[in-house]
Amino acid sequence: MLTRVDGRRAVVAFKAQLTTLSGAVGVMWASLGVNAVLGGALFRYGVVPRTITGLRGIVFAPFIHANVAHLAANTVPFALLGWLVMLSGRRRFLRVTLAAMLGSGLMAWLLGASGSVHIGASGVIFGYLGYLMLTGVFTRNFWSIALSVGVTALWGGLVFGVMPGQAGISWQAHFGGFVAGVLAARALRGR
Repeated sequence: MLTRVDGRRAVVAFKAQLTTLSGAVGVMWASLGVNAVLGGALFRYGVVPRTITGLRGIVFAPFIHANVAHLAANTVPFALLGWLVMLSGRRRFLRVTLAAMLGSGLMAWLLGASGSVHIGASGVIFGYLGYLMLTGVFTRNFWSIALSVGVTALWGGLVFGVMPGQAGISWQAHFGGFVAGVLAARALRGR
C-alpha cells in the first residue's frame, strides 16, 4: 500500500522525469527550427567520419535532425524508451544516455562513409533499446527481466536496424548505440 508520502515522492519523481525528457525533446525541436532558419548550418555539427571536427558530433548530433519527419520518427521512441530507462533513476538514465551518445558517435565516426554527416537521436534510441533488452539478463531482478521481455517483444524487431541496409540511415550509429546500451546494462547491473 502506498502511503501519502510515497505518493508525493512518486509524483515528484514523475515530474522530474517528464521535465528531463521533455527538455531533451524540446532542444531537438528547437534545433530543428534554428537549423531551418540558418539554412542547414547546424548539419556541420553532426558526426563527420574520421575528421577531428567531426568528433564534436558525438555531443551535438543527437539533437540535430534532417527534417520534421526525421525528428517525429525519433521523438516517440526517444521519449518512451528513455522514460523506461529513467524508471531506474535519472542518474542511470544520464549514464545510459552518455554511453549511447559516445558509442553511436564513435562507431559512426569510425565506420561511416567519408564525407558523410551522421545526425539524429536514433543512435541514442538504440542505446536505450540495448540497455532495456539486456538489463534483466544482467541484474536477474524480476522486474528488470519483465521489462526486458516486454521491450524485446514490442521493439525487438528494431534490432535489424543495426545492420547495413537502407541508404541514408546510419546503421553505424545504431550499432554503436546498441552495443553501448548493452555494455551500460552490464556495467550498471550491480548499482
